[in-house]
Amino acid sequence: MTSRADQREATAAAFVSEARALFAREGYAAVPPARIVEAVGRTKGALYHHFGSKLGLFRAVVEQVQREVGARVAAAAEQHTDPWDQLVAGCEAFVAAGADPDVRRIMLVDAPAVLGWAEWRAMDEASSGRLLAEVLTELVEEGTLEPQPVEPLARLLSGAMNEAALWLAEQGGEGDLEAVTAALRRLLDPLRVRPGGPTR
Repeated sequence: MTSRADQREATAAAFVSEARALFAREGYAAVPPARIVEAVGRTKGALYHHFGSKLGLFRAVVEQVQREVGARVAAAAEQHTDPWDQLVAGCEAFVAAGADPDVRRIMLVDAPAVLGWAEWRAMDEASSGRLLAEVLTELVEEGTLEPQPVEPLARLLSGAMNEAALWLAEQGGEGDLEAVTAALRRLLDPLRVRPGGPTR
């Protein structure tokens, strides 16, 4: 027998799933709450009960997309044992995630405009940003990066990658992802301390 809690969870998940598909295809502004309610087969009251508003539902969708991007970054990093390789792979995975239509429209185009820059940045820091800070801390501690405060470096790199991902989402064409990935490697490489030699 399905409990009320399970029913509530299933209803909320259905709203997020249907809203995500609509937001990704048409954009936040073009999708009225009635369209989402109709797609789910529930009432407006159910939508507002679970999320408070269309904006609240959009926030839940963005959080889901952010978690998925964070998981992609972590999975790419975990393919490597060397922390430097983990950094590079994770950064490349973050930028490449912008090629996904859901990520492009929901996380990179609509979310900063709809939620505001401050909230969007806070959500980014809680997912991919946290992973970036962790690996940078490890690299400083092991001597692969020069001793330095991690937070300023993390914010600089995060800003560069977010800007690149936004550019790819809005204007990028064929071959641009490869060009961005190559530029990212050129940006990261001089930060590395080479054993027996100066920083390059």
